[in-house]
Amino acid sequence: MGQKTNPTGFRLAVRRNWQSRWFARKKDFAKLLHEDQIIRSMLMEKLKQASVPRIFIERAGNRVRVKIFTARPGIVIGKKGQEVENMKVALGKLTGKEVLLDIQEVKKPEIEAQLVAESVALQLERRIAFRRAIKKSIQTAMSLGIDGIKIQCSGRLGGTDIARREWQRQGRIPLHTLRENIDYGFAEAQTLWGKIGVKCWICKKDESN
Repeated sequence: MGQKTNPTGFRLAVRRNWQSRWFARKKDFAKLLHEDQIIRSMLMEKLKQASVPRIFIERAGNRVRVKIFTARPGIVIGKKGQEVENMKVALGKLTGKEVLLDIQEVKKPEIEAQLVAESVALQLERRIAFRRAIKKSIQTAMSLGIDGIKIQCSGRLGGTDIARREWQRQGRIPLHTLRENIDYGFAEAQTLWGKIGVKCWICKKDESN
């Protein structure tokens, strides 16, 4: 039986970096970790339409720096930066600390694994055939010059009574090689028949790092 592991956690300190960067004493660690989770879930909920693949959190003293990666920076910033200010105030109240927000644009959202998975999940919710949704995402990503891509859907696909798993792959996806730049994303589609999980693995070339 295959032993599954998260591709991001598997490559930490080798090819990938942590999504949070800070140091805390043992008694404060759990509190700060929980705070990070609340910040992420709050921002992800608020920026659902802004195509946010990841959020980076850095702490120094009484300051929290939050870097939001987004494919649609205009939605995050809002009119005259109003949205950013509102988020700063909300996060400041939540954490009781000074919050700095950085917005960083994602240049190629078509090859961000998290955004590809979310895009396929959204199409499944709109009742588009899963094979068609997967195929289209794979073709778009491959046309941008990546090494390989694999997308997998699990659940009651097409509304069938028995849940199953279907996947498609193009190019190379060497998941056991730690040196390879493998991007991983997971999303869930809430359909009439229940949840369908969507996983996406993208093998990027070194220069697209």
